[in-house]
This record gives sequence, C-alpha cells and structure tokens, in this order.
Amino acid sequence: MKKTILSAVIAAALVGCGNDATVQQSNHSEAGQAQATDMINTPDAAFLQLVDDQFMAMVALSPEFQTSLGIKDNYGKWDEISEAADARALALTQSSLQQLEALDPSLLNEQNQLSLRMAIAQLTQQLERNRWRNHGYPVNQMYGVHSKVPSFLINQHRVTSVSDAEAYIERLNGVPTLFEQLEADMKARQELGVMPPAFVYPMVLQDSRNIIVGAPFDDGEASALLADFTGKVDALDIDDSQKQTLIANATTALVEHVGPAYEQLIEVLEAQAAVATTDDGAWKLPQGDEYYASQLQMMTTTDLSADEIHNIGLEEVARIHGEMRDIMAQVGFEGDLQEFFEFMRTDPQFYYPTSPEGKQRYLDEATALIDTMRAQLDDYFGIQPKAALEVKAVEAFREQSAGKAFYSRPAPDGSRPGVYYANLYDMNSMPTYQMEALAYHEGVPGHHMQLAIAQELDELPKFRRFGSYTAYIEGWGLYSELLPKEMGYYQDPYSDFGRLAMELWRACRLVVDTGMHEKRWTREEAIEYLQVNTPNPDGDIVKAIERYIVMPGQATAYKIGMIKIVELREAAKIELGDKFDIRGFHDTVLGSGAVPLDILEENVNAWVESQR
Repeated sequence: MKKTILSAVIAAALVGCGNDATVQQSNHSEAGQAQATDMINTPDAAFLQLVDDQFMAMVALSPEFQTSLGIKDNYGKWDEISEAADARALALTQSSLQQLEALDPSLLNEQNQLSLRMAIAQLTQQLERNRWRNHGYPVNQMYGVHSKVPSFLINQHRVTSVSDAEAYIERLNGVPTLFEQLEADMKARQELGVMPPAFVYPMVLQDSRNIIVGAPFDDGEASALLADFTGKVDALDIDDSQKQTLIANATTALVEHVGPAYEQLIEVLEAQAAVATTDDGAWKLPQGDEYYASQLQMMTTTDLSADEIHNIGLEEVARIHGEMRDIMAQVGFEGDLQEFFEFMRTDPQFYYPTSPEGKQRYLDEATALIDTMRAQLDDYFGIQPKAALEVKAVEAFREQSAGKAFYSRPAPDGSRPGVYYANLYDMNSMPTYQMEALAYHEGVPGHHMQLAIAQELDELPKFRRFGSYTAYIEGWGLYSELLPKEMGYYQDPYSDFGRLAMELWRACRLVVDTGMHEKRWTREEAIEYLQVNTPNPDGDIVKAIERYIVMPGQATAYKIGMIKIVELREAAKIELGDKFDIRGFHDTVLGSGAVPLDILEENVNAWVESQR
C-alpha cells in the first residue's frame, strides 16, 4: 500500500540506507540522521536526498566509477567481477525500487515527479537487464577488462600525491585477482553458450600482447603503463629518492603481477579461440531473439520492432542517396553513385598521410573547427558547458581495435577535461571530408555539450546528471552533425557530402544490425551491404560490422534518436510559428540531462505549450 506521508517514508529510508552494510557511501552519522529528521516537512529536499543516497550507494559498489567521478575512495581497487558482486547490486536495486514505489508523487514538485518516474523506470529496467547479465561478451575488440586496465589507469587515474601513486601501484598489484575473476566469468559464460565469434580473438589477443611490450617486460622503450606512471610521478613535487622508490615499486608490480596476469589471460583466450564459432548474430545465444528485442528496447527507448527499425533504415538510405546525387551534380561529377563513392574512397585529396605530420595536421584542424563553432554558440544555445575540451589521438596500445572516434566526459570537479579521441592509426579511414561532422558530433555542439552540461545541472539528482540513454545521447550527437548545416557550415560541398555519408552510415546501421541479429544475415552479407551502399573504405566497413556484432542493438540508437529530435523540433516550429526560438528548444532538450525519448517528447511539448 502506498504511503501518504512522503517525508516520513524518506526519512526512514535514509536511516535504512545508513544501516545497510553493503552501502558504505550512505552510512549516515547521527548528524546525517538528524538532517533527515529536519527534512520531514520538506518532501522535495528529502526526495532529492534519498535518490542521491541511492545513487551514491550504487557508486560505492564500483571503485572505477568513483574514480571517473573524481572520488578517491577505494582508489587502489578494481571493480569486482563475480556472482556475489552481481547479487549485491541486484539487492541494492530491489531495495531502492521498493523505497521509491512507496512514495506519493503528488507531494513532489513537477521536476521531482519526473525524477521519480525516471528513477523507477531505470531501476525496473536494471532488474530486467539482470536477466541478461551473462549475455554480453566481457572481452571483445571494442571494450573489455583486458583493454580497460591500461586505458583506465592512463586516462582516469590521476596522480597528484604520493598516496595517489601508491594507489596506482595497488591497482597494478590487483590485476591478477581482477583477471582471475574475468577468466572465471568467461568460462562460466562459455558453459552457457555465450562466446564472442571467432574473428574477435585475434584482435583481443593482439591488444593484450601490446600491453606487455616494452620495458620492464623486455628491453624496449618504456611500455605504455610504465611510461604513464613515470610521467605522472615525475610531475609530483617530491624529492628524487621518493620518485625512484615509487617507480621501482611500480616496475616490480608490472613484472611480478601485470605481466604474468596478461600471459595467463592470453592462454585462456587462445583456448577459447580454438573452439569459437563463426556464428555472429545474437540469435545464436540462449533465448537470443528475446535478448535482442530487449536490447533494441533498451537502446532506442522505444517499442519499435526489429522489422520496423529495418524498414526505417531502408527508407533513410534511399533518401540520403538522393541528396548525395544532388552533390554529385553540384561538383560536376560524371558517373553514377557507385563511381562517386569509389572516387571519394580513393582520391588522395581527401586523405592526409599516415605520418606524425599528417596526424598532427588532422588534430590541429579538428581543434580549429571546434573553436570556430564555439564562437557561434550564443546564437543557438543559452545553456553552455563550463568544462574544457581537448582533441587527442587514440593511444597506440588500443588504436588498432578502437573505433574511429569517441568522447570521454570530463571529471565533475574540473580536474579532467572532456576529450574527443580521433583514431589516427590509419589515416585512410579518416577522410578529411568527414572531419567537420566528426568534430561537431564528438565535440561541440555534440557529446561535449550534452554530457558536460548534464553533469553541471546541479539542481538535478545525481542519477540524472550522470545517467545514460543511448538513443538520446547518440541521437543528439547525430543531430549535432545536421545543425551546423543549418548554421551555415559545410560550405565545401565535399564536407557536406561527408555529413551525409555519416548520416548514411547511421541509417545503414538500422539495416545491418537488425539484418544480422534478427534476420540472420552473415557477417559477409552485412559487409557487402555497406560496401554497396556507403562510400566508406573496406577497413572501415569491416571494423564497423564487427562492432555491431559484439554490441547488439547499440548501433540502432543513433538514427532513431536523431529522427525523434528532428521530428520534435519541426513539430514545435509548426506549432509556434514566429514564436519558435531555437535557443529555447535546445535548452529544453539539454536542460534535463539524458532522458528516454518519450520523456523528451513530453518535455518539448510542455515547452511548446509554455511558449504559446
């Protein structure tokens, strides 16, 4: 039965969280309990305290998430990979959901009513996702514990004190235990029939071997981890003897713990590679059809079926091909669309050399594009991010398997900027005609705008500031490629073709993702579809298809999200006419953090009504 006195329930819930031994972050002192009592007459404040406590309780279960948020509790630890850890997270999710379902929404203001709805929906979805917790591939070419160790230490673990450096060494020493848990998880999934396809293993093995190349593992130059640790320690304001002691301890950890752990992991990977199959789609997994339907619902935040998504993709591909033919006519190209694709793939004018100079030129020009865009933001956005943004090349140890571009959000305390990573391993996969659209998508007004702004919305509870809905986030990223066209950018028709090529890429994803996972297309059939329908080079195409295979449904979110944002904007223009304000629309979309697409529609409709 629902409680009618919200504040009393929340006060009790707060004290209850404090007494739960698994929730270290929410362990309230007597002062904290007194504070909860003081909030008896302030339901909104009490509610926000409750959901923030619930969020931090979940954060307390993840040392790595703590680090990403700039929290240095458990700074020397890794996340636990085990059934016991899953059970603790599940119990916390169930407990949090019970607390929230007992609340009376009518006692909250409108914004907090929305937060309550979202919190309940998220927790409910987490319970649903628990059913499929063993269906993913914990090690694959896109992400995994094997590549997380170096990327996390290098990009997330800051060293501003001796204790930070010692925590780094503790994490190095903890790699064997982490990998033992990983290997047990991999073997358990193998028994369930959940293994990556055969093509994954050579890439994962290569990435794993790359980590233990260089000093102190051999006589070469410093390995990625030793170079990172040494550079961070050298920057500390401590005497040389302390620095040398720390570096020596890290070297010992690398030799005695990290190296052997990777060698053992490589043996396990080689054993699995010997029995891996070439079946690629999610249909091969236990209850694969049901699993894929769940993935689509989670990724798109819609009830669209695989067939519906497939058909939307086909329609969008046809439309974009038509716009590309218009550009062919504009530049005076003689030939058909396939010949134009081949021209765009191969003409040297569109590619910088794969050399230090060529790579630096790309980074410099991408940075300049973002700086130019920033100068015009005031005309289109009221809300803008405070966090800094950098453009960097993907590190050498993971560039061969990583995607072509991605974004890493800034630390909430400003200690780490947002980063747009460009993968410059093979410059033939980074045509200059796509440079503009990529910079806008990953940087400004794309992911940096959305993610940095979201975590700076202090009036929202933490679970919304740091929440993630793929259709919203990637839909905004793709919308951010279109918006600059309307702002007067892409003056070079080839750059405009690049924008269309990237939109076409996302439209084709709707076709190939559903094709492989629902319609049982082979990897080769999916590759052929992209070869015929996009201008992307073969290397780009193969890497993309292999990504979609190990991340079922994720690729469909981009275009579905973009379509919804554009539909809402155009509907608002029709409704408001001269009263439509693009700044107001964008602030409405960005001002609530990441939300499911149905709630985004509610927010925009409410804004439209307010503008009448």
